[in-house]
Amino acid sequence: MNINKMDLNLLVYLDVLLREKNVTRAANQLNITQPAMSNGLKRLRDLLNDPILVRTSDGMVPTERARELAPVVRGVLLTLEETLQPNKDFEPLHSQRVFRIMASDYAASTLIPALLKKMRVQAPLTSLDIMTPSDVTFHDVENGKVDMAINRFDQLPQSFHQKTVWRDSFSCLINASNPVVKHFNLDSYLKAQHIWVSKTGFGVGVGMDPKDVQKLGWVDEALAKLGKQRSISVFTRNYHVAMHLAVGIDLIATLPSRAAKLYENDPTMAIMDPPFAIPSIELKMIWSPLLHQDASHIWFRRLIVETADELN
Repeated sequence: MNINKMDLNLLVYLDVLLREKNVTRAANQLNITQPAMSNGLKRLRDLLNDPILVRTSDGMVPTERARELAPVVRGVLLTLEETLQPNKDFEPLHSQRVFRIMASDYAASTLIPALLKKMRVQAPLTSLDIMTPSDVTFHDVENGKVDMAINRFDQLPQSFHQKTVWRDSFSCLINASNPVVKHFNLDSYLKAQHIWVSKTGFGVGVGMDPKDVQKLGWVDEALAKLGKQRSISVFTRNYHVAMHLAVGIDLIATLPSRAAKLYENDPTMAIMDPPFAIPSIELKMIWSPLLHQDASHIWFRRLIVETADELN
């Protein structure tokens, strides 16, 4: 193949086609007509001597060759876009930029208040648009539509930049009138009823199966290693819901310590150390390579790190 004769727009077409797996959706993504995208697919097939997308009962499916090309093409385009980004100075005092971040309610309640205080002083005209994990996809972050995603992540694309915000231990949040507080040990913990709470990564949550320990996360995996299992009455993906339920009901919420400490001045609540070892969690911030050299984004990242360091 003579790359000098190749239309580089075809790489953009190929990237979107392999992500959308649908000609019409790919055309809409690039704001071109469906016939134009169909013509682009035909040219790609001729160029690569490969069908690229094959129609099946499950819709359009990429060929093996296409699957091999997908991460390579994506990487090339991201590198090119990053290189060509204009590098403008950022003046926080006068900027009216909107910083869009995806954050779990754990991160939003423990990190964002202190971050916002700093922003109000250093960049009073800027604003924050805080989205939940279910509002955002990996592609939104990868394409720079979201400035930052702050959460716990099981897996991340290699193209993303990332930095650890902090590590956090676990605590048990219990109504102070609950009898379990007076004799809190592993046996009384297991006899009690519990609130399960977790939200990692992106996307909409799915229903939980209490018997599927591997999908229940850190707390239940730690118990499983001891040959134990807790009785879960409520499953939630919202930390504030879990804490609110623990306040009014005789349920135990085992959750990150920074979240539990939001209730440390509430005399009706008790914060206890778990009666067994639970590995710490890691809160990360991730962002697109497209924004890595952006002056305003550099300022914002530094402010998040500075805020987290002070909270630590």
